[in-house]
Amino acid sequence: MTAVRTAFGMQRTDEELVALATAGDSESFNQLVGRWERQIYALAYRVLGREEEARDICQETFLRAFRGIKAFKRQAKFSSWLYRIALNLCRDWMRRKRRTAIMTPLDTDGEPSLPDLSVETAEARMVRRDLGRLMTEAMATLSEEQRTTVVLKEYHGLTFQEIADLQSSPLSTVKTRLYQGLSRLRRQLQRKGVHGAAMISAVPATSLMARSHRKVVNLDR
Repeated sequence: MTAVRTAFGMQRTDEELVALATAGDSESFNQLVGRWERQIYALAYRVLGREEEARDICQETFLRAFRGIKAFKRQAKFSSWLYRIALNLCRDWMRRKRRTAIMTPLDTDGEPSLPDLSVETAEARMVRRDLGRLMTEAMATLSEEQRTTVVLKEYHGLTFQEIADLQSSPLSTVKTRLYQGLSRLRRQLQRKGVHGAAMISAVPATSLMARSHRKVVNLDR
């Protein structure tokens, strides 16, 4: 359960912050935004592969959450509610534009290095970038359902049941999508000469957050 510390050292969970936000405490909602903004942006970017659209989806996700917080049914986790809003917005965007997601390298020139990568050598960085590009190309071969399932499970750490609830799909279907998606990724990477432990770890989970270091949500608009 996610929690933050108050000025007195006490911790507040998402549920407590939601309760305060529902009562009209905007600062509590701002704390929720700060906590989940990176994950929602990363999800939208990984599903769509478009940076500008991912920022728009992230912004709209929190605007809708802010406007609908009083109607939020607390049977589900707040984070699951956000993921559902974001995924629905991504699907709506693709249907409205009649466009599919594009996959672009996640670690491009000009992007700041992540803090935990600050001491890596130039050679290691080149290898990581190459692996990231190969993984990006492999992810582009998956169906929307497979790609979303892989992203939610492998990079966001959701359980099978949470993914099933988000996708309104049977548990068995989610497991099949993950198995088929990962199997296809392995085959695609093997064809590119990537084997062993480097295969699925080609793009670490933290790399999916690389573009989300900037604040993208402005609830005052």
